[in-house]
Amino acid sequence: MTLTLRSAALATTALALALPAAAQTAWDMPTPYGDAVFHTQNIMEFADDVREGTDGALDITVHSAGSLFGHPEIKDAVRRGLAPIGEILLSRLANENPVFEADSIPFLADSYPDAQALWGASRPAVEELLAEQGLTLLYAVPWPGQSLYLTEEVTDPAQLAGVSFRAYNTATERLADLLDMTPTQVEAGDIPTAFATGRVSAMMTSPSTGVSSQAWDFTNVYVDVNAWLPKNVVFVNTDAFNALPEDQQTALMEAAMEAEARGWAMSEAETATQIATLEENGMTVTQPSPELAAALAAAGETMTSEWLERAGDAGAAIVEAYQAAR
Repeated sequence: MTLTLRSAALATTALALALPAAAQTAWDMPTPYGDAVFHTQNIMEFADDVREGTDGALDITVHSAGSLFGHPEIKDAVRRGLAPIGEILLSRLANENPVFEADSIPFLADSYPDAQALWGASRPAVEELLAEQGLTLLYAVPWPGQSLYLTEEVTDPAQLAGVSFRAYNTATERLADLLDMTPTQVEAGDIPTAFATGRVSAMMTSPSTGVSSQAWDFTNVYVDVNAWLPKNVVFVNTDAFNALPEDQQTALMEAAMEAEARGWAMSEAETATQIATLEENGMTVTQPSPELAAALAAAGETMTSEWLERAGDAGAAIVEAYQAAR
């Protein structure tokens, strides 16, 4: 290399070293559930996809199990810009607007195809409500269906009268009332103790929660009713999203679409795996008797009517679109 060429090469290298490195945007993402939960595992893959799709320019660090913000704080933290992105259980926002609890109405959508149809019908309204708060919806993934755990087999709904039932929100309290059961508020972490001390003797929850709480230690029967499939949603602060370059916005939305499709598949697989685990540990897995199914369906119809009264025109539009899509 001639002196002139060598000098030019050295000058180019020096200039490159003097220039700032390509800017990287680092986002902290609070989530409410632990690393073993499939929702969190899906989010970890989502974060990897975003890094890959942006060549590392957008780096999302996932803070699971409420380690950055507790579940009740996450939505407000993202809205205020304290965290740019987060995940919550959608129905936690039911006190803000009934639209947010559409997926938690018992027996309105009691299968994965129906849950997908209901999400398609309700998503525009959910997006609009979140947008009014400066939030952009990315994707949603359901939990496995909520089913009935009992200490003994029930075929006649009259057998449920007076049974102490674990409630965790207003919907489960209302369901207990309609079935003549006695609702008692119990958080997920307190389930084993509540059964052991006799505070409750029945509950409605997913097979995932049943396995994580080792329900076979205090219940004997799992009645597979799939009462509802509540969803977790992932959203981003709209200002933070708009601050991204267009190519990063596109990569983020593409990763979100993949995460939604992957998450629904993971949820369905989780359902089969965890029900099998309940059975392997000695629980009797059954379908509801015709009489019990009829009583549950009647309770669901009542709660749907009550929800429509609260949700007004927005709720009626969702149900109409849902029924048309089924």
